[in-house]
Amino acid sequence: MRSSESVEKIMWSVVACLVPPLILSTFIFGIQTLIITAVSVASCVAVEAISQKVMGRQVTVRDGSAVITGMLLAFVIPPGVPYLLPVLGAVMAIYIGKHLLGGIGYNIFNPALLGRAFLLATFPVAMTSAWLPATPPSEMALFKYLGTDIDAVSTATPLALLKEQGMTAVNETFGATANLYTDFFLGIRPGSIGETSGLLILLGGLYLLYRRYISWHIPVSMLATIGLLTWIFGGVTPFSGDPLLAILSGGALLGAFFMATDYVSSPTNKKSQLIYGMGIGALTVLIRLKGGYPEGVCYAILLMNPISSVLDSWFKPKRFAAPLPSQGGAK
Repeated sequence: MRSSESVEKIMWSVVACLVPPLILSTFIFGIQTLIITAVSVASCVAVEAISQKVMGRQVTVRDGSAVITGMLLAFVIPPGVPYLLPVLGAVMAIYIGKHLLGGIGYNIFNPALLGRAFLLATFPVAMTSAWLPATPPSEMALFKYLGTDIDAVSTATPLALLKEQGMTAVNETFGATANLYTDFFLGIRPGSIGETSGLLILLGGLYLLYRRYISWHIPVSMLATIGLLTWIFGGVTPFSGDPLLAILSGGALLGAFFMATDYVSSPTNKKSQLIYGMGIGALTVLIRLKGGYPEGVCYAILLMNPISSVLDSWFKPKRFAAPLPSQGGAK
């Protein structure tokens, strides 16, 4: 009540933080990523308006929440998927994951990740193989002009290579470890549309922290847990895993700052947020190392979403009101 902030202002600020990674992704993968993102956003906004109209609720597409869902949904799918997939994902995310549960403020699960989970279960081949080379289109054109075999540019994701063939295959494909860290941090690597640049995602997350739209508890506890458990269990021998690579790969940074911190589906108490972040980090490492998919951030967050309210109930603040008099002795 005393703040000048509003739902609309916060939502559009988050959208602004997601624009730089989208621009870089368009440069890396081509105009395809921009089209997919536009289709995803337009679908989410349309489904939001139709759902609210049909259910007799006020149409609130201007608040930016559907735009964020559309952008995040596009950010967690491969850049080479058919255009129909973000449309179907939008229906699952907005209509089923959001409005059937009561609308904004009542959804149990993160809508964008619910949409991704639906697409991964329904279209597993497209969602696990529609990767594009992490090479700017201008360089690809140059390779063709020079007659270079562009098929040599790998489209496999780092996590998939790490899971299937080990660290040696990652270094052989993407370069030496030092260059690997630099490329992953700056964004020159294959992956989902919005998972390319750790630097731009981190800058956006730091801005949200600066504006106090999110707190540090979930991102820090989640990333620290991923790094620690990967260091202990992620190598050939105990304590030989690569924690920095685990944090820079896949959707760890994007999930930590923009997914796990979702206002509705995450805890509000600071202690609860620490446990919540550690739970997401532990499940992420478990899925990455032992699960069937190389990435585990999406399912880790979805699995922790339903217990966020339980965690908050564990750490309720003490009430300082005067105790009620006993019924027997009170007069």
